[in-house]
Amino acid sequence: MSDLMDSFRLDGKVALVTGATYGIGMAIAEALGEAGAKIAFNARHADKVTEAEKHYRELGFDAHGYVADVTDEAVVAELIAKIEADFGTTPDILVNNAGVIQRTPMLDMSAEDFRRVVDIDLNAPFIVSKACLPGMIAKGHGKIINICSMMSELGRETIAGYAAAKGGLKMLTKNICSEFGEANIQCNGIGPGYIATPQTAPLRETQPDGSRHPFDQFIIAKTPAARWGTPEDLKGPAVFLASDASNFVNGHILYVDGGILAYIGKQPQ
Repeated sequence: MSDLMDSFRLDGKVALVTGATYGIGMAIAEALGEAGAKIAFNARHADKVTEAEKHYRELGFDAHGYVADVTDEAVVAELIAKIEADFGTTPDILVNNAGVIQRTPMLDMSAEDFRRVVDIDLNAPFIVSKACLPGMIAKGHGKIINICSMMSELGRETIAGYAAAKGGLKMLTKNICSEFGEANIQCNGIGPGYIATPQTAPLRETQPDGSRHPFDQFIIAKTPAARWGTPEDLKGPAVFLASDASNFVNGHILYVDGGILAYIGKQPQ
């Protein structure tokens, strides 16, 4: 039994979690730290990096934050070099979490805005993965986790760029698996469902008449678990996919959605 539980430990591993200054990224970084990993993370704003680094260190983690734009290939190369200098090794685990969503009807969305969403949500995971892979190949092991979405499978109004990018990220995940599986590198995705974060709080506010927000009602009706997810719901799946416990799991997207993708929804009353 101890060997099994030990396979979930990440002691001595260095994990890079992009965009891990709040929300889902921070919850995943915390989980990896709790499992023994050293935490590297980035964001574009220095104040956010400083604040998050303090948070991780207060939890007792060996953590370093970096100001870096993951859409810039030269900047990412410098980021990996800095991580190697600070931790003595390149990342063993990469979580491509940094992302953006823009809710604009397709006919109102400029090509420039579409490209920006794809650049952050799809090109950046390609760039960071490409930068980390040589170190993983040299070590003979590596774990890449791409934060996908239910929109890797479904469409929805106003999110053409996001859905296109997350669908592409699902296929990038499968392709990294295909190309580097023989090097003992596992690349998988996590597809969160609707997660209760400060960003989604307005969608869950009780209405003046005491009823649920219409979008909240919609999500509850579509979710067999009948609740929103929490960032904590993603911790176990992230540790599993980052650990030796998942060494023969590759090219898989693990949807942590309370069952939404399995369910047609409640019949109207």
